[in-house]
Amino acid sequence: MRRNIVHVGAGSLTYAIREIVQVGYRFRDLGMEITWENIGDPVQKGEQIEPWIRQILHDVVDQDESWAYCDSAGVPAAREFLAAEVNKRGGVRVTANDIIFFNGIGDAVAKVYGFLRREARVIGPTPAYSTHSSAEAAHSGYEHLTYELDPYKGWMPDLDDLRMKVKYNPSITAILLINPDNPTGAVYPREVLEEMAQIARQFDLFLLADEIYTHIVYNGNKTLHLSEVVGDAPAIVMRGISKEVPWPGARCGWIEVLNRRRDETFNTYVTSLLASKRLEVCSTTAPQMCIPRLMGDPRYPAHLAKRAAIFEARAKEAHAALQGIPGVLVNRPSGAFYVTVMFEDGILNDRQTLGMENPRVRAMVEELVKGATNDSRFVYYLLGATGICVVPLSGFCCKRDGFRVTLLECDDARRRWIFETLAKALREYLWK
Repeated sequence: MRRNIVHVGAGSLTYAIREIVQVGYRFRDLGMEITWENIGDPVQKGEQIEPWIRQILHDVVDQDESWAYCDSAGVPAAREFLAAEVNKRGGVRVTANDIIFFNGIGDAVAKVYGFLRREARVIGPTPAYSTHSSAEAAHSGYEHLTYELDPYKGWMPDLDDLRMKVKYNPSITAILLINPDNPTGAVYPREVLEEMAQIARQFDLFLLADEIYTHIVYNGNKTLHLSEVVGDAPAIVMRGISKEVPWPGARCGWIEVLNRRRDETFNTYVTSLLASKRLEVCSTTAPQMCIPRLMGDPRYPAHLAKRAAIFEARAKEAHAALQGIPGVLVNRPSGAFYVTVMFEDGILNDRQTLGMENPRVRAMVEELVKGATNDSRFVYYLLGATGICVVPLSGFCCKRDGFRVTLLECDDARRRWIFETLAKALREYLWK
């Protein structure tokens, strides 16, 4: 074309969680049964929606207003309800004007990074959740900036690493944290969150918190929202209903803006996010209308507790199956519904393989692994040998080798087979 129309950050728009699906389809076309362990969709993995939750949606759909546009910032009753929920916790107080709805957290991520000044950078954790890391890199046109999560300390943030990177890179204007973390399942204690808020205050930054899994915590951990510990630092907290209802197909998420008026530049930036919503009129109405009915229902706390207990049991099951393999590190998750398996440094090489009966599948694997990262190589061999589709850790903007698997399979026998087969494949790949 006469002018280059490609955005400078277009090459950064990668999402390994979905991209591995295209590879899986190729194997499926060769007759393999694929076990999809790549994406966090509880419904896809067999979780049944509670009848009383279904009934709430039925009742909402019967109301004419659920078929109409709503306010650009969101349904007023939903925003009032969520603001009241924030205020019940203690800590920062908000109003309904501090709640803005989006079409899922993915939409919120696109807007939050997309409307930052290009020179303003957001530093996030590594391993990183691909939606955040890709959006930040695409917005800036540079490689995503990261601070380390330490696998030898339960994947806790390396706060010394974070502080030094913030101190010596004046382009950093915000710190991203994901709590509970995806992909590691780590849950950050109060002192870690308080220290991150202190770093933000010291260097005049804002905090960006992804709390999509905030009500899926276990192993003795309790939900702790950033609003309870952030003090007077400006912050944006991302929430949604996709994981905890669960209702991923609703595409319904929101942001809670904390301490909006502590900084005029931050306030102006948040105003631009709302302006962007006006350009598209609003987000989907019906799921928003369900929120006060769902979360305000007396059955909802028991619903959350029941699901947390289920994932705690599955986390123990996965950890028991995968731990103790030489060359492999597995931390038992304390939140969300993933397990990250990490390979020790130097344990992988380009000669390791897994057995496969289908010669066409083997030929495809051998083609895929050419030039692949070490952990992607394992993932391709695993897929070809077993049909289990996981995501390489290198797909999470991470220089460590490993992979992520979910805790979502609802069939007990099938889930046991997944973990046992993974353990067997790891031993064969590393030590045969």
